[in-house]
Amino acid sequence: MPHSTTWARQAGHPGYSRTLSRALSSAATARRLTYTALSCWGLDELADDAALVVSELVANAVQHARRESIRVVVERTGVRSVRVAVADFSRARPVAREVGEGDEGGRGLALVGELAVGWGVDERRWGKVVWAELEAGE
Repeated sequence: MPHSTTWARQAGHPGYSRTLSRALSSAATARRLTYTALSCWGLDELADDAALVVSELVANAVQHARRESIRVVVERTGVRSVRVAVADFSRARPVAREVGEGDEGGRGLALVGELAVGWGVDERRWGKVVWAELEAGE
């Protein structure tokens, strides 16, 4: 059963997280969590881009992770910025690939790079957290 949490960070900015099954259908739940968080924070202008980014991160985790669950985290990192992240139990780092016109896949991380001001991977003893930071305009 999915488990959701909300917490306040020391900086006072809240975060939302949810453990989901490692399944493509979890991307829809991750998008809803992202839309809810951004709406609560008044950052609706970031919602569509953040939802697309979290979908790509979930899709990567579903395809490449091990074990049966992933964790989606949406954090407000500043007044106009958010971080979306997906944690999984694989230590294999995602790699942005060069894709050709006819390729049907492999564009996810390039898309994340276009929509986010930055993205990266935090290694953990048990796996990794892939994250992307998005900022709203002034």
